[in-house]
Amino acid sequence: MNEPSGDQCCPRFDPVPWDETEIHWQGKRFVKDRVRCFLHIPLNFGAVMKRNMTRIEAAGAASDQNVILADDTSLWGADVYIEVTKDVPGAKMATISGRFLSKVFEGPYRNMRTWIGTMKEFVRSRGKEMRRLYVFYTTCPKCAREYGKNYVVVLAEV
Repeated sequence: MNEPSGDQCCPRFDPVPWDETEIHWQGKRFVKDRVRCFLHIPLNFGAVMKRNMTRIEAAGAASDQNVILADDTSLWGADVYIEVTKDVPGAKMATISGRFLSKVFEGPYRNMRTWIGTMKEFVRSRGKEMRRLYVFYTTCPKCAREYGKNYVVVLAEV
């Protein structure tokens, strides 16, 4: 990924290393938090991110990769995982380990249902069974508009 420039807060995302690949994580460290949702639409995502990024920056724990995952657990909430390089005081910590198939999509978030269906088919085509699904939002909405691309990575734990 490249560094953000100008008015962008998010690095420009390179989809190539993430598209239709298998990723292995062992003890990948994250700050974990919860976002309130209404029918899967996040209500306080910005506030949750701001609170956690303040903690992460104060601890000097920001990751170069800028991986932010969402695990949509219900109509009313989602767990958010923000990659860090070390434990962050005052934050709930989590690790993620496993094998994941990843696929990159581009477009508006309203396509999520279609993307998830495509991802399920992709996993089946590889002879795998999906255990869990994470969504990696690669840029905030403002930066996606600035860059002209809204890349979203869907990761299926297999």
